[in-house]
Amino acid sequence: MPRVSYIEEKDHPEISDLIGKIKGGRGKLINIYKLLLHSPPLTATWLEFINATRKTKLNGRMRELAIVRVATNAKYPYALQQHVPNLAGREGVTEAECAGLKDWRASGLFNEAERALLAYVDAVQASPDVPDDVFANVRKHFDEREVVELTIIIGVYLMHHRVFTTLRVDVEPQAMNTMS
Repeated sequence: MPRVSYIEEKDHPEISDLIGKIKGGRGKLINIYKLLLHSPPLTATWLEFINATRKTKLNGRMRELAIVRVATNAKYPYALQQHVPNLAGREGVTEAECAGLKDWRASGLFNEAERALLAYVDAVQASPDVPDDVFANVRKHFDEREVVELTIIIGVYLMHHRVFTTLRVDVEPQAMNTMS
């Protein structure tokens, strides 16, 4: 049960344009946005920011590996449900690879660049003071723009986890993925 009520579309015609944008990209008004709509300006910014993470130079597979790894580390069921297998699968990340992210170092499923990315995700999640060797390894595989984009994507999903765990957003009422 969320700590803040959900905004229902029928009760708020004054924000119908924003709700339409959300539904246009998501197919329906999901719980994350039902809660965020208490602040329409921040919701609009959040939506633009999330959409921008899908328009980066960093390829979709790398983006989804980073997002699912953040969610796996944080035991964040909402992001796992939204990304596994739907979004990650569309970007070429298999369910087996998503499951292998729990212990990616031992899995043997990921190439050198992906392993550098995953080590970087883990380091950023542990502390903003990323060790030099981890940063140097990620830089072997990604240019400056990609590193900045990757770092922002990690931060965005850490923010997701904090906001929605704190406010106790309900996982959508569909079958929960076994990753949680």
